[in-house]
Amino acid sequence: MTLHEDPHPDLAAASVSLAAEAALLEGRLTMLHETLASVDARINALTDTLRQIRASSPQNPNPTARDSPTADHTLTAGIFRPWSDHPMPC
Repeated sequence: MTLHEDPHPDLAAASVSLAAEAALLEGRLTMLHETLASVDARINALTDTLRQIRASSPQNPNPTARDSPTADHTLTAGIFRPWSDHPMPC
């Protein structure tokens, strides 16, 4: 124990401090959840737009199941990473 440590901490003050910190963290967590929901909505909108573009493309005369509005979004994940088919140098 150092000379600066209080051998009898003020438990009430510590409780108030921890409660205030918890409230601050809950507020930040709520903000992060809202931001993630916004990003998710934007990703869904972009995925739908890209799916519509692909379906109407003259290069795609026979749309497949992956172009349907109910297709799983993971099927279009490669469209966001066009370099995924090419190995990246280390």
